[in-house]
Amino acid sequence: MHFEPVVLFFLLGVFAGLVRSDLKIPSAIYEALSIFLLLAIGLQGGVKLAEFELLELLVPSLLILAVGSLIPLLAFPVLRLLGHMTRADSASIAAHYGSVSVVTFSVAIALLAQEEIDFEGYMIVFLVLLEIPALVIGVILARHGVGSVRWGKLLHEVLFGKSILLLAGGLMIGFIAGSEGIKPLDILFFDLFKGILALFLLEMGLVAAGRIAGLRAYGAFLVTFAVVTPLLSAILGTLLGWALGLSLGGTMLLATLYASASYIAAPAAMRIAVPEANPALSIGAALGMTFPFNIFIGIPVYLWMARFIHGLGA
Repeated sequence: MHFEPVVLFFLLGVFAGLVRSDLKIPSAIYEALSIFLLLAIGLQGGVKLAEFELLELLVPSLLILAVGSLIPLLAFPVLRLLGHMTRADSASIAAHYGSVSVVTFSVAIALLAQEEIDFEGYMIVFLVLLEIPALVIGVILARHGVGSVRWGKLLHEVLFGKSILLLAGGLMIGFIAGSEGIKPLDILFFDLFKGILALFLLEMGLVAAGRIAGLRAYGAFLVTFAVVTPLLSAILGTLLGWALGLSLGGTMLLATLYASASYIAAPAAMRIAVPEANPALSIGAALGMTFPFNIFIGIPVYLWMARFIHGLGA
């Protein structure tokens, strides 16, 4: 088992943050990197999606969304009862873990490319769709019996925020253009993908280093939750991927999606819908602990899980 080399850039960023280096990625460059990654992943998925009949995806889509919705529903009582957290904080954290991380997904894709393992192109669709039910469920859990929420503003934030808009837009462009039509853009969006991802992970390392200390202050429970939850969610994704007949790569990506936690779309949505929740808890757990755990340990483990259940190894 070995790690995808680009994650070492994340480690470099963490080290720089911990030793209080003056290394910084300008905000404009960080914004450009994030736009590139979102578009590139959408384009790659759209090109592969064009190879499938859309009606064939209806049943798998419904099942994947339904099972994915269980993650925040199961996480909420654990946080509420065992973690003794407020309803708002429990709901917010549950929404983060029911939602997904585009960067974690992109690292998983990079590992599959390195291992020369194919996957179903339509997996990118679930990267977009799984954001929505988790955030809505989180709001319902937070507001149940407490108060009202401005659903129009929340849904606009979720559906038309940068992450979803770029992913869905790239997906549509790639689907319409197809593999032949997208070739003039191959050098920019496909060949340079891993290099841009490495720079983005450097910035993520710097950010995560600043969250680790804050996370530690909330005790061993949240740290344990941030590690155990992705493992259990990945098992759920692996079993479902195998049951749906997904390929080895598709099964691993579904496990990764279920195991990942959002630190882009979810914080933005929760800030609007559940302003009383403490963002240090949710972002600290998702970005400070679960994200590095996934890219260094989780993703290789999820690939092993997929290989094991497909009878290809271990």
